[in-house]
Amino acid sequence: MVRRIRERIRGLIPLKKLVYLISPSKIDRNFYASLDKVLSFKNVKFFQLRIKNVSQKKLLIISRKIKKITTKHKVKFIINDYFTFTSKIKADGCHMGQLDGSFKVARKKLKGKILGITCHNSKILANNAIENKADYIAFGSFFKSSLKPSAKKANLNILKWAKKNIKKPIVAIGGINNTNYKKLVNAGAKYIALSSFIWDNPELIPDEAIRKFK
Repeated sequence: MVRRIRERIRGLIPLKKLVYLISPSKIDRNFYASLDKVLSFKNVKFFQLRIKNVSQKKLLIISRKIKKITTKHKVKFIINDYFTFTSKIKADGCHMGQLDGSFKVARKKLKGKILGITCHNSKILANNAIENKADYIAFGSFFKSSLKPSAKKANLNILKWAKKNIKKPIVAIGGINNTNYKKLVNAGAKYIALSSFIWDNPELIPDEAIRKFK
């Protein structure tokens, strides 16, 4: 056990990429250096850019800078909502909520791209997402979230059901931190979505916060 820990520290055994990282709601000029440090820890599989009420020009500028960083660290770059914009900025895929437009249209537009869909706590929505050929299914919010305080609640039973009935990767969303994430993974989540714990943590800077998830 000690030997394994030492090898992991030296980088001989890679960390499992269990983190689905979501951006803060506002991107400032210091963000890019911080993102580079966070992704260098090598436990992030996806990075989702989730910002609202910005022009396409600004979104394009931000996305190009982020794409360079995610490519460097071999992290999949996902755009929230704007599926018509995904190919233009050469993102790896798009994440959609239930009110973000037609999944069928998005699937046709995103040939060869990743399409993820939020299904809250619903088996019906999850099955519909599978029918529309989603690449991963997201459930949540499992805990109180400062990012989306009014989000619909989900429970561990939906993860247990999904583990048995859905072949696609499952992402758990909502209020996840270093003390509650393991119960989600144990219940069936392959990835855990993080945002506030990383970017708005009052006690830890982002590259320290990400190291809590191994």
